[in-house]
Amino acid sequence: MDFSKLAPWNWFTKEEEESGKVVPVRHDEHRAEFPASLHNLHTEFDRLFHSLKKGLGTGTSLLKADGFKPSLDIASDDKEYSVKIELPGMDVNDISIEFTNNTLMVKGEKRQEKEEKGKDFYRVERSYGSFQRILDLPEDSDTDKITSHYKDGVLSVTIPRKMLPTKETKKIEIKTDS
Repeated sequence: MDFSKLAPWNWFTKEEEESGKVVPVRHDEHRAEFPASLHNLHTEFDRLFHSLKKGLGTGTSLLKADGFKPSLDIASDDKEYSVKIELPGMDVNDISIEFTNNTLMVKGEKRQEKEEKGKDFYRVERSYGSFQRILDLPEDSDTDKITSHYKDGVLSVTIPRKMLPTKETKKIEIKTDS
């Protein structure tokens, strides 16, 4: 049985190292859906501000103002790995892909459109700034044949798979004392 298919490859090892610690998810089974008293409400606000302050200090907060982290999908079949990264509104000249030490780095900058004079903005939800996604490639990646294509705001990177040499199975004799 091939157990490697049961334990998927961690594509984000280097990216997690670069960004510092991953923000842990806290599960509190005894926490009520809504605070039952003013004390519980106060405790929840303290917890929220503490986690926000901790996130801002390590650079892992979702409120990070100097960049954004585009969403991506990773899929595979027997022949290739496929990575699709959403980069809406970006020009292909503002995106770069580099491969070094079995690591694929996609980086770029989404520039904010020039300021429109005479308009008052009431809400801005789109993200701007520089980004980078770092992907550790699996051992069976054929790194000499990586291709990419950019269309309709989606960057598609195709990484062919190569056959790894199979290791011989050696039968070991079991000896007895008799």
